[in-house]
Amino acid sequence: MLNRILLLLLLILPGTAPADIILVVGDSLSAAYGIPVAQGWVSLLQERLDAGDYPWKIVNASISGDTTANARARLSRALTSHEPAVVLLELGGNDGLRGLSLTAMKANLAAMIVSLQEAGAQLLLIGVQLPPNYGPRYTEKFQSIYQELAREYGIALLPSLVAGIGTEQNLMQSDGIHPNATAQPLIRDRVWEELEPLLDQAGRSQPASPG
Repeated sequence: MLNRILLLLLLILPGTAPADIILVVGDSLSAAYGIPVAQGWVSLLQERLDAGDYPWKIVNASISGDTTANARARLSRALTSHEPAVVLLELGGNDGLRGLSLTAMKANLAAMIVSLQEAGAQLLLIGVQLPPNYGPRYTEKFQSIYQELAREYGIALLPSLVAGIGTEQNLMQSDGIHPNATAQPLIRDRVWEELEPLLDQAGRSQPASPG
């Protein structure tokens, strides 16, 4: 009886509804590689949501070194575990850096997009950029995959997580691949610009009522 009363209170009291989940499925760019996790853009994004009393909790399921194939294999479990309302999909960089099949990369991303749409999640596809030494033909084909998928599936797109950052030495770690802590607020801001409209579509964009 007491448990039923507590459940009813959670349902009717303002500001006590459970937070909806934003799931981040990415690689090292989202997993705060080389810097403290608290300084990564995903943690900074959660801080922005918390500061505005937005009713969202971010679950970061990003794994450094992950390819699209690896992420595709683990996506179903993540969806079952977290039931996200919004998903940020940031993958492909490791496929490109390893010279893996771009056809397979696109197929893996497409399969994940379909699974997410079938699960009813709002989706933001986040592209990445390869270093110029991979050659213009390969890098252009790589980058076009994100544009093609966004058009084909009618989803929101952030064309590049690191555009304008990867070429700035003061914003990059010594490996020249991963943004440093200074760059993370810049990344957070560009993700937020694309994410905020998705929160509107998901119906939980407004800050929680004071309770």
